[in-house]
Amino acid sequence: MSVTAAQGFTAAGIAAGLKENGNPDLALVVNNGPRLAAAGVFTSNRVKAAPVVWSEQVLKGGTVSAVVLNSGGANACTGPLGFQDTHATAEKAAEALGHNAGEVAVASTGLIGLRLPMDKLLPGIDRAAAELTEHGGEKAAIAIKTTDSVHKTAVVTREGWTVGGMAKGAGMLAPGLATMLVVLTTDAEVPAAGLDAALRAATRTTFDRVDSDGCMSTNDTVLLLASGASGVVPDTAAFAEAVRTVCDDLARQLIGDAEGASKDIRIEVVGAASEDDAVEVGRSIARNNLLKCAIHGEDPNWGRVLSAIGTTSAVFEPDQLNVAINDIWVCKNGSVGEDRELVDMRYREVRITADLAAGTESAVIWANDLTADYVHENSAYSS
Repeated sequence: MSVTAAQGFTAAGIAAGLKENGNPDLALVVNNGPRLAAAGVFTSNRVKAAPVVWSEQVLKGGTVSAVVLNSGGANACTGPLGFQDTHATAEKAAEALGHNAGEVAVASTGLIGLRLPMDKLLPGIDRAAAELTEHGGEKAAIAIKTTDSVHKTAVVTREGWTVGGMAKGAGMLAPGLATMLVVLTTDAEVPAAGLDAALRAATRTTFDRVDSDGCMSTNDTVLLLASGASGVVPDTAAFAEAVRTVCDDLARQLIGDAEGASKDIRIEVVGAASEDDAVEVGRSIARNNLLKCAIHGEDPNWGRVLSAIGTTSAVFEPDQLNVAINDIWVCKNGSVGEDRELVDMRYREVRITADLAAGTESAVIWANDLTADYVHENSAYSS
């Protein structure tokens, strides 16, 4: 499983001492080739962490030989010295591996506004490099966890080639991308431009449609690396679908591990005049805190769904809206529908369907309920 499922990759995960609790906090993923093609997508937040700024520059070249990832500190809002720390991280990895620092991506996650303890991180890179193995994917996935309760991996194997990946993320899950670090790997022969096209198409309908709490991070990074070690040039559509499948799997794992959540909410908007309308309505429903509280209390309060729809610019007529909760159409034509007492909300997954009756387009957004545990975890996060 994970980033070493594909041929040509090694990884490691260690405890470098960045976390006070002594848990693993530093991961290294290395592409051993023969190809070093890469693509990446990053947070759309205008406040970007130093490793995002660095890695965006690295990805312009379409070549990545290694990725250094740390938990225990975001290295965001740390000024010029924070960027120097990221540069030093890449330089250290390049030295340890015999690579070019300009081909080493860096990703960080943790608390914003604190510099990383470089006296621990840099020696940790040497240790991680010494522990690299083709079986190290799981340890790497564990090392990038923050408030995650479980590590997250996924793999898809096709005829002669593989796409694998790891992710972290459990809070601040919102579009563009979601608070996440993701590394995907493949041994297929795909150039950087092909990787970029497949990755952007995949993230648009997976990670970009996870909206746990409406909060956007400064550190979101999703990388796709290709070693070409299988020697197989895949069909373009088949490769894109494999990447999308891995991203979709990881996105569902992210939403299933969201901080404090007791319900996973699948919001499907149908009958929209455009896909953009469907996505806008889905996001509005996903971010309605009154609805999220109602879902937590297992209350099928469809009025809050209509209220959320009404705040959007989507095309619809209020007296033609229909809403189903767990397949019970509690609202029909903008008014009372089937008996809300028929809605069974005992289980983890809650399905909301919003029919705009304005067209043929649709979209799915995933969200969570709002709980006291979520408030507690985030009020105590920096302590």
